[in-house]
Amino acid sequence: MQVTRRKKTKKEGKPEAPGFRRSNCAVACTLDLVGDRWSLLVVRDLLSGNATYGELQHSFEGIPTNILADRLKKLEESGIIAKSAYQEHPVRYSYELTEKGRALGDVLLALVRWGKKHIPGTEVRAR
Repeated sequence: MQVTRRKKTKKEGKPEAPGFRRSNCAVACTLDLVGDRWSLLVVRDLLSGNATYGELQHSFEGIPTNILADRLKKLEESGIIAKSAYQEHPVRYSYELTEKGRALGDVLLALVRWGKKHIPGTEVRAR
């Protein structure tokens, strides 16, 4: 992997809008999408078959409801998940990974392998 450094100009500042890139670095751009504390855990749970808000809310790590709602919105806006209504009154949605989201499975598998090798006591949870 090659990481290219670039000098910042005086005109460049901190990002002002949510979608603004801090650089063109592939690692930085990926982290801007899924590098927070919860997004990859939501992807993990969707990969394991959880599809509704309630199922995702009952994740082992106990994601707060406001954070879950925010992450689902962010992941949908970035094309990682898609939602569809499964109930009309009140409207309730199920979530599924897009092709782009399913491709994150390789990233999660790499994290699993690294964690099992380098962090004593970690395990793969069966759902």
